Amino acid sequence: MSLDFHHQVAQSISAQGSNQKIRSAAQTFLDESIETKYSYNFTWMGRPIIQYPQDIVAFQELVFSIKPDLIIETGIAHGGSLTLSASLLALLDIEDCHKGVKAPTRKVIGIDIDIRSHNRALIEKHFLYRYIQLIEGSSVDNRVVREVSQIASGYSKVMVCLDSNHTEEHVLEELNAYSSLVSHDSYCIVFDTVVENLHSYSFCDRPWSVGNNPMTAVRKFLETSNDFVIDHQIDSKLLISVAPMGYLRRV
Repeated sequence: MSLDFHHQVAQSISAQGSNQKIRSAAQTFLDESIETKYSYNFTWMGRPIIQYPQDIVAFQELVFSIKPDLIIETGIAHGGSLTLSASLLALLDIEDCHKGVKAPTRKVIGIDIDIRSHNRALIEKHFLYRYIQLIEGSSVDNRVVREVSQIASGYSKVMVCLDSNHTEEHVLEELNAYSSLVSHDSYCIVFDTVVENLHSYSFCDRPWSVGNNPMTAVRKFLETSNDFVIDHQIDSKLLISVAPMGYLRRV
């Protein structure tokens, strides 16, 4: 692709980000689609992923650009996000093979306080499981953080995705625990920051809500950290995302 094309796309994204009409339409779609559980409609290579397609595409772009050898994910659910990460790491291996480059031993770590037995069984029998390592326990438990940190010490390019308990306290603890593992120019993606924007939605059955969620955790984290910046270009590109202000690039 030519530099002119990339320049045109960048201009289009910038204009889109300041277009209040399309931003309002995107917010309306998010409000309505949350009610219908839209994100539950999709799978990745056979496993339910519970993500919006826009975030899936953005994640693919970041992985191909950064080419991580380790992806750390908190929150597993049905394993679709792990499968997505594993498939992208497998494709990076194919790219290295095509270039005649020796591929590193790439891996995705999935952490969850409760990996349900039927989900574990299906993840472990998936053909991409060789790229996956499961760790059961709270993502902010000292034992788990130490184990993940020890594994990460053997890798040079690390991405982190936070998608477990969505309370401000928990996400802030995760950010403090795992942000230092993110490599330079890589990303820590904080999912479900969108909760802060869903004023019309009821979270009566959840411990998080407007004012207490991943976005408020991100704001508090950035008050004391100079190592990360919000990638607003991704927000302007996607418009529809569960992670607005949640794509944090390490600088």
